[in-house]
Amino acid sequence: MSDLKVNEYFDGKVKSIAFQTESLPATVGVMAAGKYTFSTDKLETITVVSGQLTVKLPGLDDWQTFDPGAKFVVEANQSFDLRVENPTAYLCTYQ
Repeated sequence: MSDLKVNEYFDGKVKSIAFQTESLPATVGVMAAGKYTFSTDKLETITVVSGQLTVKLPGLDDWQTFDPGAKFVVEANQSFDLRVENPTAYLCTYQ
């Protein structure tokens, strides 16, 4: 297994660990309650592990809420907004 890389964003309110799955690079992490805007370099598939993410996806006006087990996709070179009410864990894969 390769080395794990720890990432920290938004003054430590979002932390993740990067790793390589059998097929894709990925991160697994936790977000504290707050509002965040993320930008993508690659296509990202984000799965909620626990908690809940409310997301405003690029090009859409409405917010969508994702519960544990649900996933959403954000294309490369896009920005998206998140609202987090309670600490939430996620898995993100990159293509």
